[in-house]
Amino acid sequence: MKGKEDLEILQLLQEENTLQYDENREKIRQQAKEQILKIQEENKKQYDRKRKESSKYKEGDLVAIKRTQFGPGLKLKPKYLGPYRVVKCKRKDRYDVEKLDSSVEGPQRSSSSADQMKRWPQHGDAEMLEE
Repeated sequence: MKGKEDLEILQLLQEENTLQYDENREKIRQQAKEQILKIQEENKKQYDRKRKESSKYKEGDLVAIKRTQFGPGLKLKPKYLGPYRVVKCKRKDRYDVEKLDSSVEGPQRSSSSADQMKRWPQHGDAEMLEE
C-alpha cells in the first residue's frame, strides 16, 4: 500500500537523514581541523626548540661553504671548501660568494645559504683551534 502519503514520508525521512549526515560530517571536519592545528603547533614548538639562529654575514667576510656534491674518492676530502668572500647579501640568509684562491677546488662563484656556510678561521682563530 504505497500512497502519496507514504512517498512523502519516505522523502522527508531521506531529507532528514541527509541533513543529519551533513551536520555530522561538518562536526567531524571541524574536529579534524582542530586536531591538525594542535599537532602542527606541537611540531613547530619541537622544531623551534632544537633550531638555532643562523649566522649573519656581511659583505667582505671570509667563509667556507659546505661541499654539496659527493662522489667516489671524496670520502677523505674536507667537508667545507674555501676560503670564499661574501660578495652580496641577499634576503632570507642567502649570500653570493666568490673564491679567493683559484688553485683550490670548488666553484669560482656560488650562491649559498647561511646554514651551508661557516666563518673561515682567521689567524688568531687558527691558533685557538690548535690549542
